[in-house]
Amino acid sequence: MAVDNKLRSPCIANCKLQYDDICQGCHRTLDEILDWSSASDHKKRDILARLSEIKQAKKNT
Repeated sequence: MAVDNKLRSPCIANCKLQYDDICQGCHRTLDEILDWSSASDHKKRDILARLSEIKQAKKNT
């Protein structure tokens, strides 16, 4: 069985950019959204780690 090692986009199809160009749905910046398909796996992991920190911080508030 083949394994798909591609990192999936964190998009949750709730796209709405705030005044600072950060999506309210996935919390990525506009540049991160635009560059996702061409970003290296390392860059994608960095983005996903930052988003995980945001998610955890929201849980703790």
